[in-house]
Amino acid sequence: MTAEMSHAPTRRRSRGASRRLIGALAATAAWSACFAGLAPSAVAEDVQARQWYLDAMQAEEMWKVSTGKGITVAVIDTGVNPDTPSLSGQVLKGLDATEADGDENDDYKGHGTTMAELIAGTGNGGGLKGLAPDAKIIPYRIANTDFQHSNKHVNARDSADAIRAAADSDARIINMSFGSDFSMDAEREAAEYALSKGKLFFAAAGNDGDGANAVQYPAAYEEVVAVSSADSKGTVAKTSQHGGFVDVASPGADVPVWCDNTFQSYCDGNGTSAATAIASASAALVWSAHPDWTASQVLRVLFDTAARDWPDDETSAYLGHGLIRPSMNLLKHKGDPGDPDVSPLTGKSTSASGSGSTASAAPSGSASPSASASASSQPSQGKSGDATVVAGSSESEDSGNNLGLIACGVVVVVVLGGGALYYLRRRRSTV
Repeated sequence: MTAEMSHAPTRRRSRGASRRLIGALAATAAWSACFAGLAPSAVAEDVQARQWYLDAMQAEEMWKVSTGKGITVAVIDTGVNPDTPSLSGQVLKGLDATEADGDENDDYKGHGTTMAELIAGTGNGGGLKGLAPDAKIIPYRIANTDFQHSNKHVNARDSADAIRAAADSDARIINMSFGSDFSMDAEREAAEYALSKGKLFFAAAGNDGDGANAVQYPAAYEEVVAVSSADSKGTVAKTSQHGGFVDVASPGADVPVWCDNTFQSYCDGNGTSAATAIASASAALVWSAHPDWTASQVLRVLFDTAARDWPDDETSAYLGHGLIRPSMNLLKHKGDPGDPDVSPLTGKSTSASGSGSTASAAPSGSASPSASASASSQPSQGKSGDATVVAGSSESEDSGNNLGLIACGVVVVVVLGGGALYYLRRRRSTV
């Protein structure tokens, strides 16, 4: 099951409140004003100097309040190499769900290691500095298409098994920069189980926005936070997949990534994989600062403080609730955590309170991929009850050009973006 950032990684759900989807073509938001008055980063001219979003998100200031300490993030990906300088001492024991040769520390692509570094890298040895550098990583290895083709015996239920294992682990956050066109019963039930266990699950929205823009899973499941990608100017490229399933946007363009699994050099990457990792790290910072909060409260604050200039009960088809800004909570104490036992994703009570969930600890015995959405198993791009605003609609005036967003001078406009993709993508025809 997979989304990959190429060298350069849909849904909706009923939210409990009627929502209008704002969007047309592609959206952009400018972070440029965030750099005004900031001193140059005090890092050497290495890969960290290319991590533009650390300054844009006020990472140095946030780290005075929270570094992600005490939070563990499950990274479900191509494996994680624990021996890069930036990940030394950061990676805990995980699981190889592929059941192929090697284990969860054998990263066959370099992708999973990149995601782990973006989340919790220490920056040692000139490596990537994670946004939550004191968080820990639990790796879960699953297969992409190439890995499946090169290995005869791969567990067909690897993604579902990995999600369930992560749900049963000490990880509070699950990061899955992977995507597939197919919804699988076992995987969907695993996502439901993770929610019932109090986990916060982020997944990449996908990078085929200028193509078929097919719904991607697990991002499209109701229990999962779908993340789109923004650049230093806030541009959400036309390749970033869009629709009613998108929950939030996060930095993902021009982000350094490991070039391959030799771990010799970093390359420039673009896409929703990195955006997802940075969103997960944002959640880790907030949760570390508020360890008694539930997943629902952490996510509600991230939604509440996201940069936007449309009403809180409306979402953009490209930006979701807006651009993620953990600094608004950590530095300005903004955001209402709300009810600890009601998910902002589903609008339903979570099992953390002992009610409202029917998720089973036992996995389903079947998985049914389908290329077309159905009311029962595949969320549509605009659930019943959502009023979708499209280009030219009389209701879309507030989604037009030059929407000035408060804090860091974020501006949303309608443009077309582009760029290479870095998104692990795997298609399954059967399971």
